[in-house]
Amino acid sequence: MATKKYTVTLPEELAEEIRGEVGPGAFSAYVTRAIERQREHDRLGELVGRLEGEFGRVTDAELEAAEAERREIERWFDEQRASEEPQRRDAA
Repeated sequence: MATKKYTVTLPEELAEEIRGEVGPGAFSAYVTRAIERQREHDRLGELVGRLEGEFGRVTDAELEAAEAERREIERWFDEQRASEEPQRRDAA
């Protein structure tokens, strides 16, 4: 992807905090990733709006069910990692 230099105004304290964490050479990459994530967030918001317009708002019960499913999937992955850990230690 081609790049182009732009001038943006940021709060000095925030910019210096980020620069201190990532280093001066990685500052632009950090800002680029932040903007990409924001664009993804904006697009997801647009999709949710369209879907809610077509199918109605998500109910609290649906949100609770989705959260329960997410927790179950997370628990499954945690169990998988835990069962693989002894195998990795034995192989080392």
